[in-house]
Amino acid sequence: MMTREVVKVTPETGFREIVALLREYDIAAVPVVDADGRPLGVVSEADLLRTQAAQEDPATLLPPPQAPDVGPATARELMTSPAVCTAPDASVVAAARLMARRGVKRLPVVDEEGRLVGMVSRSDLLRVFLRDDLVIRREIVEEVLGRMAGISPAAVGVEVEQGRVVLSGSIEPADLVPIVLRLCRAVDGVVSVTDRTGRLSTAAAPHEG
Repeated sequence: MMTREVVKVTPETGFREIVALLREYDIAAVPVVDADGRPLGVVSEADLLRTQAAQEDPATLLPPPQAPDVGPATARELMTSPAVCTAPDASVVAAARLMARRGVKRLPVVDEEGRLVGMVSRSDLLRVFLRDDLVIRREIVEEVLGRMAGISPAAVGVEVEQGRVVLSGSIEPADLVPIVLRLCRAVDGVVSVTDRTGRLSTAAAPHEG
């Protein structure tokens, strides 16, 4: 899910060098790391544009919104801090919720010692929904149904179309159904899960999530 080859800068990296890096690597932000490789913050295009917007505009007589004597010149002054980070084993759902909750578009990924090991962006999260339906079906059959004691994968029909999963057949005992549904929803690339296993109540009102 994450990008492992990360373009990063130090707190002392200058404004123009950051702009050049974003352009060279066609990226929208860079993490700022300390000497031990731990993220301190992130400098994004939005951070750079805020600096640009504060400059004098020779085409107008209006003053800028802010006119500091000395504008931010280094990553330390430009970055949004602290960095909102995630772990390498975080699920797509957890990463997406963290982005939404904190209002960020990308997350530095750090190891157990807090060192940068990658970056995950919104586009990285959306990429999982491009997984082939056959791959999703195989994972559900082998990794979900195949590893649950008491369930026969042959007794459960699994159809996947455009990431939408439909389960049919029989899941016994019935108290395993909610667990199966939850595990299926956790499979990367799954958009929704409909339960049409052979229970009359479910057949009358399919459960989608």
